[in-house]
Amino acid sequence: MSEVRVLDAGIEVAAVLALVEAATDADGIGPLSEHALLALRGGRAGTAISDGGAIVAYGHLDPATDEEPAAGELVVHPEHRRRGHGRALLRALREQAGGPLRVWAHGDLPAAAALASAEGMARVRALFQLRRPASGPLPEPRLADGVTLRTFEPGRDEQAWLDVNARAFADHPEQGAWTIEDVRDREAEDWFDPAGFFLAERDGRLAGFHWTKTHPGDIGEVYVVGVDPDAQGLGLGRALTLAGLHHLRDTGADQFMLYVDESNVAAVRLYESLGFTRYAVDVMYAT
Repeated sequence: MSEVRVLDAGIEVAAVLALVEAATDADGIGPLSEHALLALRGGRAGTAISDGGAIVAYGHLDPATDEEPAAGELVVHPEHRRRGHGRALLRALREQAGGPLRVWAHGDLPAAAALASAEGMARVRALFQLRRPASGPLPEPRLADGVTLRTFEPGRDEQAWLDVNARAFADHPEQGAWTIEDVRDREAEDWFDPAGFFLAERDGRLAGFHWTKTHPGDIGEVYVVGVDPDAQGLGLGRALTLAGLHHLRDTGADQFMLYVDESNVAAVRLYESLGFTRYAVDVMYAT
């Protein structure tokens, strides 16, 4: 008999990570975001469904804030699908949210769309994953007069980066709300490398940044690029993107990838001008 319960994060993390790996292998895309995985590994418990003593489904919930409604993600083990676990888990997350709920469906899979429709949820947002080969043409970055480039220094640059990140992504429901804990969680990850974290400065102040990330399989990611609103119009977005791409290629990347909101038309055009094309889509559904 199945049971919906709070995960014992101190004991059952490995079981959920194995579930996530099985779903990734079956679907060709990871079912949980980096944010949800960091929360899981950091001991911030989610909701699990057990059947016969085994964890067969898992859900992550970010409670509502003053600015944003609650947001969730969920995954069901491939061998335990079509048994109502996804619906039971979604309803549990909605009950925990206690109000409006947004849910990410990674990969825009038909089963996720069907579940959302059956539960009266509508598609409200799309996040594109774009990719391109690292071997193609790559212009050199050109910095505007008075702009210099250096790399991030842990222990020194966190707060300045957070301030500019918040300004650059003031209208972004996730990125703009990052805290110092979010930064430190990522600094503790094996992939973190300050040599691939570029900061543009102007008049002694941080004006923009490009934080890169590496993945297994020689994939380099444009992790996040941001420009302070006061520095818009200097071409910093393009220059910082190119600086990071050259770094990723020089350190062995065969492929480049990035995520960008469908609604961010200017950024989509920039990345397409650099040879990126659509690889996958994540979809957000909401009540």
